[in-house]
Amino acid sequence: MNKKEAIEIIKELKKYYPDATCSLHFRTPFEMVISVMLSAQCTDERVNKTTPSLFEKYSTPQSICDMELEELERIIHPCGFYKNKAKNIKAMAKEILEKYNGKVPETMEELITLPGVGRKSANVVMLEAFNNPQGIAVDTHAKRIANRVGLSKNTDPEKVEQDILKLIPKEYYKDVNHLLVWHGRKICNARKPKCSECPIRKYCRYYLKDNSKHYTKQEI
Repeated sequence: MNKKEAIEIIKELKKYYPDATCSLHFRTPFEMVISVMLSAQCTDERVNKTTPSLFEKYSTPQSICDMELEELERIIHPCGFYKNKAKNIKAMAKEILEKYNGKVPETMEELITLPGVGRKSANVVMLEAFNNPQGIAVDTHAKRIANRVGLSKNTDPEKVEQDILKLIPKEYYKDVNHLLVWHGRKICNARKPKCSECPIRKYCRYYLKDNSKHYTKQEI
């Protein structure tokens, strides 16, 4: 796939999903970090149902450090993998408090050093909390669509990200993840994609492989 096609795909998705935004609810960068950590192997909807009871009393690095681990585990239990997530959240809060004076660092390089924060999570925080996208968060939706459409042949999320970054100008970074996530949830799902409804099917390698007869050469 060339850059022109890749940009056209993003433009078409932008027209189809004009309101595509992050689904996670947060008020501060610290709450965003916790929400992203909880979203691993969990739906954003479930996270949003869980965090209000957490953030009502524990919304700062200091308060997270002071709370009992068992209490944190109890609150975030619905999000799955709660023991490991609770351990990482406590360690992350401690590091932010001690190393960054209680403020979430604003660079990718610093964010990915925090316990439980990988590149995907750091990308989300940079975009949503600081409005300064440095890359593209590649979750299961983004990876699936990138592979199907032809943006990347890789399966490793970081390699998929690098492939997309070679095709998409930085001005589109803020939209790419939102658009791919929404498209993955609404149309291009894992088991039975709704190809007949897809606004980018004429670019899609997955669809064109068996359905090229539906298009004229000019359309393709």
